[in-house]
Amino acid sequence: MALNLTGMQDLIGGGVAEGYGKVADAFRANLAAGREVGAAVAVYRDGVKVVDLWGGYRDGFSLAPWQQDTMVNVFSSTKGVAALAVALAVSQGLFGYDDVVADHWPEFAQEGKGDVTVRQLLSHQAGLCVLSPAPSVADVADPARLSPILAAQRPAWQPGTRHGYHPVTLGWYESELIRRTDPAGRTLGRFLAEEITGPLGLDLHIGLPDSVLRDRVALLHHWKRAEALRHLNVMPLRLMAASFNPFGLLARAGCLPRDVAPWNGDYNRDDVRALEIPSANGIGTAAAIARLYGAAATTDPALPLSPEVRDALTAMPPPPPHGERDRVLGVETVFSLGLSKSAFDTVFGSSDKAYGTPGFGGSFGFADPDTGVGFSYVMNRLGFHLYSDPRELALRQALFHDVLGARPQT
Repeated sequence: MALNLTGMQDLIGGGVAEGYGKVADAFRANLAAGREVGAAVAVYRDGVKVVDLWGGYRDGFSLAPWQQDTMVNVFSSTKGVAALAVALAVSQGLFGYDDVVADHWPEFAQEGKGDVTVRQLLSHQAGLCVLSPAPSVADVADPARLSPILAAQRPAWQPGTRHGYHPVTLGWYESELIRRTDPAGRTLGRFLAEEITGPLGLDLHIGLPDSVLRDRVALLHHWKRAEALRHLNVMPLRLMAASFNPFGLLARAGCLPRDVAPWNGDYNRDDVRALEIPSANGIGTAAAIARLYGAAATTDPALPLSPEVRDALTAMPPPPPHGERDRVLGVETVFSLGLSKSAFDTVFGSSDKAYGTPGFGGSFGFADPDTGVGFSYVMNRLGFHLYSDPRELALRQALFHDVLGARPQT
């Protein structure tokens, strides 16, 4: 069904603080050029909201407009939210980044994983990007059923020797680690809700509760896998080849649970929205994600991370022994503590202290401690770029280079 989005550039709400008009100009240009169905961008600086814009349509078929409280699935941008939940758990003393995972979760030691550290796990170095057998939606909905599947997995490479993106599994391992160490036995989604998003009043969920009206959630406008072949100019060739190899790590890693696929529109299903997939199905507003990262960037007491954890989040990690070529994605990447860092073809924020995660389709959220900025861009038309979607990049460039006078963004 074709979309008729004529005049959507007129459907813009929100505003910006004085001096941030270039971000509004870039946002307006995205909609005017027909690049969006619906989208939002938000920026907090030194604890103050300076950008909060939304526009277009929550649903491009019904033409329901995007509202201030519209939420959307941000796919792997969820990983950064989950990483901050883990950072708070570390700050609270539930476990440490250099702890051995099996010390807290003895069953994890199976298949040669007995020496894997939390740091290696969070840095995508544990070789646990796929699961065999692949869990179903019903398995994921029950941590007691999912836990033994996670623990029994054999690594795809020797842990700690290289890294490879864990598109979906990482969040489940993080969640089980929290569940095993939290006195209340909470999952990551519950821990996030009760320790972070609830106290901060954020419209942000991993596992969408029944209390959230479903007409607040934007419809994802997805593409079919075959359409990716028309975008070879924006997708790395190695990544494209890997995605079409049904026996390769990337194809198997991305299709989890086994009855859920992003290009089939399955993330629009309500049973999938209700699951906890802390790597892939966080649902929230741009303002909520920016507020969270803004708190992380400014030592806000509302997010009580320890000084040691804050320093760890900003530090650049050493490369894995076998180099920074990603075993799953086929490109060079840099991961640290569940987060992405500036490197190679992508530069974000004012310095390498910045940290966050991009998401499938184009979303991005991150903290920039040197400027006290928390940034988030969300949308419901899924793009094809691995990172730095042109829509998001235009907003980030307007903010950091044009407004703040920081380094150019790529």
